[in-house]
Amino acid sequence: MSEPDADSYALRSAALAEVPAPDLPYQPPMPRAYRPRIGVIGAGGIVSAHLDAYRTAGWEVAAICNRTLAKAEAKAAAFAPEARVTDRWRDVLDDPAIDVVDITPHPADRLPIIEAALRAGKHVLSQKPFVLDIAQGRRLVALARENGVKLAVNQNGRWAPHLAWMREAVRAGLIGEVISAHVSIHWNHGWIAGTPFEQVEDLILYDFGIHWFDFLCSITDDRAQSVIATAGRATGQTAKAPLLAQVLVRLEGGQASLVFDGATPFGPRDTTFVAGTLGSLQSEGPDLGRQTVTLTTARGRARPDLRGTWFNDGFRGAMGALLVAIEDDAEPAIGAEANLQSLALAFAAIQSRRRGREVEVGRARDLSGDLVSTCDQPPPQGRDGR
Repeated sequence: MSEPDADSYALRSAALAEVPAPDLPYQPPMPRAYRPRIGVIGAGGIVSAHLDAYRTAGWEVAAICNRTLAKAEAKAAAFAPEARVTDRWRDVLDDPAIDVVDITPHPADRLPIIEAALRAGKHVLSQKPFVLDIAQGRRLVALARENGVKLAVNQNGRWAPHLAWMREAVRAGLIGEVISAHVSIHWNHGWIAGTPFEQVEDLILYDFGIHWFDFLCSITDDRAQSVIATAGRATGQTAKAPLLAQVLVRLEGGQASLVFDGATPFGPRDTTFVAGTLGSLQSEGPDLGRQTVTLTTARGRARPDLRGTWFNDGFRGAMGALLVAIEDDAEPAIGAEANLQSLALAFAAIQSRRRGREVEVGRARDLSGDLVSTCDQPPPQGRDGR
């Protein structure tokens, strides 16, 4: 039996050739000709990203609703001067000229609005995270089918350039079967101190983490078997909610990990590594808006020249995916039914954190307690809200 050498212990790596990066369809989807009138319900801070993306894409926003009318008026003035404003969401649903509705309030608040919109024959883009209860989500999926409309979830991270390129590389078979995936995000989420969001104990795992649970599902399908998660407060943090969380995921034939260090005041860093049977993918950078991706295979090392940014291309991608699905009469790439898989993973992580033990994916069917979503209030100007 031969002795292992330094290469076997990963003490050194072989030199690799630089090769051209493959051309992959990672850019936000755009409908060929379908241009509906869009109604937006909810005018919280993050809705600016929605409206800016729609304006950039050339899509008409016909109405903006918010229970505080002044907020709707301000958003219309900034992004859609021709849009009608109202403080009654039923006004938007009663407008026969509006085909698509972007519904952004808190999860519990938006449930009756989504139901009413589907019954009114509107196609719906729901803000993420989709629901607080898997059974509620399944009922909404069934209701959409009954009324012949599309229901999608605004998983805008799907079109963050680095996540989108890696996902498409996996789907194209460039790294073979996924063996492992590891995400490590280090940033300062302390801006929640003094806001309602610090009252949400599992804010990091639910509202923030859902992007990476969704990414994991998009590259491993239904292979997640169980989860063990922890969360805690960082030394010196002032926000009430835990800013630290970590998740280990047991995959069929593999493993994954997610590390969220939301209390890193200096030197933020975000990395993603995906290993497969034929190659690997790595993305790294100082934040989620500046990432460099590397594909490594037997052919060599490829570094794609990525275009775009998560904000606001991700929001254009989410609405674009819905519009393409309507135009082609197909299931949206971010369809609500498939999104329940991502939620099941998030729910398992939260239940594991609460119970202090490993939880099988699919056993946690709902969340108890009051949860709000940061979809309605981004961080103050100049801070990273992800």
